[in-house]
Amino acid sequence: CQVGSFIRLIVLVFFYSQNNSIKTSKYNAFNFLPMNLFEQFQRLANAYFLFLLFLQLIPQISSLAWYTTVVPLMVVLSITAVKDAIDDVVKWLPGPLADILLLSSSEPYSLTYIETAELDGETNLKVKQAISVTSEMEDNLKLLSAFDGEVRCESPNNRLDRFTGILIYKGKNYVLDHDRLILRGCIIRNTDWCYGLVIFTGPDTKLMQNSGKSTFKRTHIDHLMNVLVLWIFLFLGSMCFVLAVGHCIWESKKGYYFQDFLPWKEYVSSSAVSAVLIFWSYFIILNTVVPISLYVSVEIIRLGNSFYINWDRRMFYELKNTPARACTTTLNEELGQVKYVFSDKTGTLTQNTMIFNKCSINGKFYGVVYDKNGQRVEKTEKVDFSYNRLADPKFSFYDKTLVEAVKRGDRWVHLFFLSLSLCHTVIPEEKVEGELTYQAQSPDEGALVTAARNFGFVFRSRTSETIMVVEMGETRIYQLLAILDFNSVRKRMSVIVRTPEDRVMLFCKGADTILCQLLHPSCRSLRDVTMEHLDDFASDGLRTLMVAYRELDNAFFQDWSRKHSEAYLSLENREDKISMVCEEIEKDLMLLGATAIDDKLQDGVPETIITLNKAKIKIWVLTGDKQETAVNVAYACNIFEDEMDGMFIVEGKDDETVRQELRSAREKMKPESLLESDPVNSYLTTNPRMPFKIPEEMPNGNYGLIINGYSLAHALEGNLELELLRTACMCKGVICCRVTPLQKAQVVELVKRYKKAVTLAIGDGANDVSMIKAAHIGVGINGQEGMQAMLNSDYAFSQFRYLQRLLLVHGRWSYNRMCKFLSYFFYKNFAFTLVHFWYAFYSGFSAQTVYDTWFITFYNLLYTSLPVLGLSLFDQDVNETWSLRFPELYEPGQHNLYFNKKEFVKCLMHGIYSSLVLFFIPMGTVYNSVRSDGKEISDYQSFSMIVQTSLLCVVTVQIALETTYWTMISHIFTWGSLGFYFCILFFLYSDGLCLMFPNIFQFLGVARNTLNLPQMWLSIVLSVVLCMLPVIGYQFLKPLFWPVSVDKIIDRIHHCMRHPLPHPSRAKRKHASSQRSAYAFSHKQGFGALITSGKTMRAKIKRKRQL
Repeated sequence: CQVGSFIRLIVLVFFYSQNNSIKTSKYNAFNFLPMNLFEQFQRLANAYFLFLLFLQLIPQISSLAWYTTVVPLMVVLSITAVKDAIDDVVKWLPGPLADILLLSSSEPYSLTYIETAELDGETNLKVKQAISVTSEMEDNLKLLSAFDGEVRCESPNNRLDRFTGILIYKGKNYVLDHDRLILRGCIIRNTDWCYGLVIFTGPDTKLMQNSGKSTFKRTHIDHLMNVLVLWIFLFLGSMCFVLAVGHCIWESKKGYYFQDFLPWKEYVSSSAVSAVLIFWSYFIILNTVVPISLYVSVEIIRLGNSFYINWDRRMFYELKNTPARACTTTLNEELGQVKYVFSDKTGTLTQNTMIFNKCSINGKFYGVVYDKNGQRVEKTEKVDFSYNRLADPKFSFYDKTLVEAVKRGDRWVHLFFLSLSLCHTVIPEEKVEGELTYQAQSPDEGALVTAARNFGFVFRSRTSETIMVVEMGETRIYQLLAILDFNSVRKRMSVIVRTPEDRVMLFCKGADTILCQLLHPSCRSLRDVTMEHLDDFASDGLRTLMVAYRELDNAFFQDWSRKHSEAYLSLENREDKISMVCEEIEKDLMLLGATAIDDKLQDGVPETIITLNKAKIKIWVLTGDKQETAVNVAYACNIFEDEMDGMFIVEGKDDETVRQELRSAREKMKPESLLESDPVNSYLTTNPRMPFKIPEEMPNGNYGLIINGYSLAHALEGNLELELLRTACMCKGVICCRVTPLQKAQVVELVKRYKKAVTLAIGDGANDVSMIKAAHIGVGINGQEGMQAMLNSDYAFSQFRYLQRLLLVHGRWSYNRMCKFLSYFFYKNFAFTLVHFWYAFYSGFSAQTVYDTWFITFYNLLYTSLPVLGLSLFDQDVNETWSLRFPELYEPGQHNLYFNKKEFVKCLMHGIYSSLVLFFIPMGTVYNSVRSDGKEISDYQSFSMIVQTSLLCVVTVQIALETTYWTMISHIFTWGSLGFYFCILFFLYSDGLCLMFPNIFQFLGVARNTLNLPQMWLSIVLSVVLCMLPVIGYQFLKPLFWPVSVDKIIDRIHHCMRHPLPHPSRAKRKHASSQRSAYAFSHKQGFGALITSGKTMRAKIKRKRQL
């Protein structure tokens, strides 16, 4: 477990002999090479090139040298392997971490205080206690080392809230439960040392059992490319078959009688055998239809776009000096296709801190600052608390009138803060004089006690019978007579104390809906004013409590105390009797006022969620926290809104109840979805076991869904999972509370399994690792709950608000660029390769190439690589400002509109058309043509150069039309590559090079002679015009006749650029009435019984032992 201070632990590994280490990486030194190669060859193109390599080793069919394939294949595999290794190294997390059985601790009765935020998202303090037989060993190392107990317990499992076992020690059996176990991921607080016995280690710990397995994440475009490569294989095979048949016919009718001039090889016995060999020869020649450089280019593009994320200054968090980080480079374009975001709450949406924001005391509102003109001031100087030497320096408040009231000695203000300093179960710690640390069961209590401390009422220490408070510099001791603690029914807490003046006082705080019923009739007018203030607090999204007091008659209290003791000791209906006794004394209360705590959201969270909702991204909150707290945060974040048409709460405790609750919700949202004629129901009836994707179902309004972990366990089983999914996906927002880490992953997997959508999970703690791994994209927040989430994530940053830039800017750009790249890349290679197909009909199907060998080598490597990389790294349809201002631009990526099977077919048809133009226009131009001197120019080499130059001009103009954002680099890459081609042309076809290496460079003087021909330039101009006319026409007509929403938005952006709009105002946080008194409704049973029992006393009698 992690520790907040130095904790000595003695651990004895007895349950397993395995390694006590945990790693979150996927590879190790032994499995890296085979596992990585296996993953890479899952790409069909890589497997295809491996097969092609084997073909090229056969001399009878090889028309190209073997090294033309093996070298680029090795480069591709090596680059990808190095990148994967680097990605994996940053996820390495070693550590001897374990679940331990608590044996003893420094605290009285071997209590140990822990935080479990990393496990369940809760920040409140919890208590663990060792069994008495082991606690007696304290920190005596001799006794501990001689400990020979035997533990028999359950097998490793993922249940964070359950543990069963037996300790056999000195011939006796002791029952062990969850309260004795400290899990990996807990943070120990307020404890100097503790000793424990290791139960589960390494991957058997409950936290790791919930973490899920590391999987190889591949984008939807990767999967699509595999399908398309398979299509291309079939297309390639079909072309090779057609050409082989043509070769067989040609050889039978002409080649057979032409053997005197072109004899058959000795291994060719017939035209059929020759056709079989030619099939494979063309298979090799036409392999560029799927060039291996495609995958190298994809990796470079992804790497470049990852650097943009790392370099984004607007995603740099100055307070922690942490930049955004792309932990993987393979998922960038997936960021532009996200439909569902699954978010943790604590530390992800919230800052994990509570701040005392406003209060109402005796009918007066405090916490808002006004100027001389009565206008509200947002920013002003902080209140100076220097008069109080025990004040917390981190506490901030801005309304000076409250401090003035304290200094003035206002009776009601003093009584209000005295109540806050006494009515709680906080445990103080003061290791250094004057430096107080409060360990509270909830952050709300800590915030209230800290506020009282700063305003001069300092809770200093406590015992089981007394509370010490420093009031305006004077130390006063209050006798603690009773604590009436919070529970889920009472929704309030009271303390009864005897003041130094011997007055018996009851102080109470709780939900206003409860306390209003307990007030004295004389408080009616004050109650009305305070309720108005509470309405203001709630509208600002603050968590409220009402505060009251009552002075008790001593005789009445003594009589009540006797009844309370009898109720506490009763064996039957104890809770009900205690509640009835408490109601006798908690009445006729005098109202003091109300508090308002800000459940501090991270900066920009509400605005971010509004923006994501406009982008049609659905937000689901998966948290281990309480329902009320999660719902209030959902309202504060704008996941839920007051204007919603309905809110569904699923809290059934059995399958049938959960089913009815889900179906009734669906009936209200879309009644026809329950009919047998519904398409989804019809499909399920006819194909109950067939996997399928559920289409989007539109509800008749905006709705929200809340479901707890117990009900979710039922909903995730059997046929109910589809009921849950269909209901949840119709809702605008979904809150799953009290869920385990494994349930988080199961919800994500459910959406992945049945919805054709990209999922993203974001969290900051170890309890979020499972869903981060399960989602298509995992994002880790660098928060206060450790590094596990970041180390297991694909992307990491420090603030939730950066998510909108990650998706709407980097994600959208990456998706758009990748789609443009793929469309262009397939097009240019179809146009390049299919010219061979047409040429075969004029070359006797002899597997002769159209182009010069060096042009084939450099086409993808040099001539066309930089322009497409420039497009894929720098192109923007709109800048980042418009991307964020019009989130609707994100929608095409969610539906994968820019590159899909339909777009691929368009690329193929465009490539076929261009290849026809590029072959037949030069053919017609040079056919029966002569030079000015009468010599023919229709030779193979001149024709080859005309075709390849026309091709390069066409694809260059094509990429220029595709580019929407021109930079100097874009111009250099695009036009510079074309110029480089003409420069290298003279070098490769120079006299000197051809004379030195005549077998390698065979186009002697072709460049010099052909570039002078008017026929060549006529061919280039005609080819470019004929190839570009359909493209320009389509781009012009498409917005007119087949407009999509993005076209209309782009038009709006162009209009706004000409007529600027005012900048959008900051979104105001909206909240529902349930936000009020959220603390009282969500607070669990406190430490009241523990405090009054005396077990928290710091003084401890040391027992002497003789060893």
